[in-house]
Amino acid sequence: MVFADFSVAKIPPIYFGAGKRTLIPVWLKERNLLRLLLVIGGQSLQKTGKLAQIEASLQQVGLSYEIISCPGEPTPTFIDTTCNTYRNSGIQAVVGIGGGSVVDAGKAISAMLPHRNSIVDHLEGVGKGIPHSGEKIPYLAVPTTSGTGSEVTKNAVISEVGDRGFKKSIRHENLIPDGVVVDSELLVTCPSQVTAACGLDAFTQLLEPYLSPTASPFTDALAWSGLTAIGANLLAACGEGANALAVREAMAYGSLLSGICLANAGLGIVHGLASPLGGFFPIPHGVVCGTLLAAANETNWNALQQRKSNDVAIGKMAKLGEFLEGTPGKEPLYYGKALCQILWHWTQTLNLPRLSDYGVKESDLDRIVSQTKNRNNPIALTPTEIYGLVQSRL
Repeated sequence: MVFADFSVAKIPPIYFGAGKRTLIPVWLKERNLLRLLLVIGGQSLQKTGKLAQIEASLQQVGLSYEIISCPGEPTPTFIDTTCNTYRNSGIQAVVGIGGGSVVDAGKAISAMLPHRNSIVDHLEGVGKGIPHSGEKIPYLAVPTTSGTGSEVTKNAVISEVGDRGFKKSIRHENLIPDGVVVDSELLVTCPSQVTAACGLDAFTQLLEPYLSPTASPFTDALAWSGLTAIGANLLAACGEGANALAVREAMAYGSLLSGICLANAGLGIVHGLASPLGGFFPIPHGVVCGTLLAAANETNWNALQQRKSNDVAIGKMAKLGEFLEGTPGKEPLYYGKALCQILWHWTQTLNLPRLSDYGVKESDLDRIVSQTKNRNNPIALTPTEIYGLVQSRL
């Protein structure tokens, strides 16, 4: 193995395991953070009774809090309105308890509470393009789905859906959460369709950094560990193993590593497409990634074979195909094809929605392709190849 030069982004303190939500009040109390803003999702946390447990644990140690709900992907209006409401209320910390959108919302709120301008001013590629100063209030991330890995990244994705829509990030090293609590007991009631989309998002966020030209031995080790964890447990998590803590922990572990990997090695064509698709159409991010995963990797594999380029990526795809297929002793070509077939099998078995279910039409494809960035993909795909892979999921 060649240990080339590489750097590693900051990784926050992580508290991982069943029942770790009991550390939420401990973490806050130790830092004298006594007045909180809890950011939650829709109704699932309340329905399971877990929110009541968390509230009781906060009250028991004398912490006061306000609760807001972010039921969808956070918009500029949601962030600005929330910050205007709570900026002068003495909030000392934000706790985001929910899926990736909630974690991003909490991250963005903690970043904007000390400032009086709109978050749009700081979003990449829109608004005024003002770099964020890094000044924020403390933030504790508590993910309840296994998908985005946002709990360990320095950016929060903000969405505006429509003809002029966008998915853009506010980004600064200081926006990495100050602490992360991953409790598998918060994951077991996640619905199967959400588990599928989130799980395939996490798998994509491991596979794309693994195949990235900027990968390092560090990211390869983490990506492989996460890929094998999710690969062995994805179907179980969406079916008969949904209530098994060991299965949910494997998914959460893979998701956590996906955030570290993408922060250090970047993402490929699936996420390049997710930005315009999620901006123009009301498609959840996990659905975009899940529905495009097989088509994108088949396109990458075919392009790599046709152009006889990037033997490293070919070898990695074959290695993953061998692990997932489970039969040793075959040629790399066999395993590369097996990987693509298995990803298509997942797509069909998990009944991933098609893009057309969210209003995407063939007449939209040129605009989507023109807005797609092809960074950190193992091979530079042509516009025709990108068009074809999206077309296959209409």
